[in-house]
Amino acid sequence: MSPQWIVVIGLIVVVYFIFIKKRPAVRQNKKDSTQKKSEEEVQSNDMVECEKCGIYCEVDDTILSNNKYYCSQECLKKS
Repeated sequence: MSPQWIVVIGLIVVVYFIFIKKRPAVRQNKKDSTQKKSEEEVQSNDMVECEKCGIYCEVDDTILSNNKYYCSQECLKKS
């Protein structure tokens, strides 16, 4: 092989890696585990913690007040 072909093949490889080959997508870090579930997307069967007593309940069974979940009216009134 002549040196000219080696240069041409080298340029093709460089162009491939720069322009054609897709780089792996950068994943976004999930929200901090310390953040509340109410700040994320919540589905109807997800379990959330009562803000007052700490009991876990399904989202459908909780009371949402001021972006906080409560298991009952009593816990809501206590806060």
